[in-house]
Amino acid sequence: MGQGLSCGTSDEHGLFTAVQCGDLETVKALFERNPSLVHHCTVYDRQSALHIAAANGQIEVLSMLLDKSVKPDLLNRYKQTPLMLAAMHGKISCVQKLIEAGANILMFDSLNGRTCLHYAAYYGHSDCLKTILFAARTSHIASSWGYARFVNVNDGKGATPLHLAARQRRADCVHILLDNGALACASTDGYGFPGSTPLHLAARAGSLDCIRELLAWGAERLQRDDLGRIPYTIALRHKHGACAALLNPSSAEPLVWPSPLKFISELNEEAKHLLECALMEANKEREKNILKGTTYSPTNSDNGLDDNISEVNDTEICCICFDQVCTIQVQDCGHQMCAHCVLALCCHKKPNPTTTSPIAPVCPFCRSNIVQLDVIKLEKDDGSSHDVSSTKLRKSRRSRNFSGGSSSFKGLSAVSSFGRMVGRGSGRIAAENEYIDKPIILD
Repeated sequence: MGQGLSCGTSDEHGLFTAVQCGDLETVKALFERNPSLVHHCTVYDRQSALHIAAANGQIEVLSMLLDKSVKPDLLNRYKQTPLMLAAMHGKISCVQKLIEAGANILMFDSLNGRTCLHYAAYYGHSDCLKTILFAARTSHIASSWGYARFVNVNDGKGATPLHLAARQRRADCVHILLDNGALACASTDGYGFPGSTPLHLAARAGSLDCIRELLAWGAERLQRDDLGRIPYTIALRHKHGACAALLNPSSAEPLVWPSPLKFISELNEEAKHLLECALMEANKEREKNILKGTTYSPTNSDNGLDDNISEVNDTEICCICFDQVCTIQVQDCGHQMCAHCVLALCCHKKPNPTTTSPIAPVCPFCRSNIVQLDVIKLEKDDGSSHDVSSTKLRKSRRSRNFSGGSSSFKGLSAVSSFGRMVGRGSGRIAAENEYIDKPIILD
């Protein structure tokens, strides 16, 4: 009997080691010899073979286990599912496979009451975040629970995925969540200081990129936490000077993405990207003015760029600003403008959240209502077409002034190129306010 127990323990350990290493042949051989091993798990953490495969990105082993009718929503000691561990460690192929197999994206762990969406946001895995959000749009979650509710789901301390992404400096995840309806002004219960918004948490972390994103999506600089502090106060306390300068209520307000407008919500990806580029770059110009003369003054990144900018035909130049290439066309009148001037038409002032039906802007040429925008298609010499968004934008050789305007449409300002935002995944299992490396360890 003792010998049998020893063999069982040896097979179990061999299975978990093989799963962790992705040794598919050994896993198959062990299952053939002892089919009951498929239901075994580690002694302390109660990690199943499926958990270990998901956390280590062993997609072949994971697929084989699912083919053996292993349930995708097995729970370990902390009520974490394999999907949560795959999202935590950024194993996108495993995330996709588990969702295809029917894994429930709306399950909560017992550590902090978090879902797989919280895990992807906290650890900065933007590809996993996108996959989970897409699954939420196309699954029963959207109809039964509500997509917007899922995006803003609270953990056990009232933190949404956006709160976690902002606190962890995951600017790319912050952008994705805001773009999918995350509430920029949501308050926590017990996460951080009670009443903290994502902007409070980004200020505490000292993340300029997250602050830029949140401000561009309407986060309130004057919103207070339960201790009466605004984000500016938090940034000063933690000695994040540049962040404090942007959050100072006396600083100029940034342009805010005009999401309440119907045609903005219906933009195709190309047009949306162009306008987002213009928005973020315009706000960076504002940022330069705010930081000018301080110890945080940015260097002039435009020096020497003119030699690398290709000149374009004057007929392609925007007739409003006379500085940028026309990239956007208004439907159905057909008038063309650059993305910067379109953006200036849409968000000349901060949207009022109490206004249910904001007034749509009109075409500055014919005064007809703007109902749809599209990216201009240009014909090449060989007769084929390409998006003008891929064309280098003309840059004025004079210093650009974003507080001023040009000739006939003074006040319309803008810019180009979305700043690259990088999120980093740590691959760690962490309890609240803990940063403890905890890989999948075999018992």
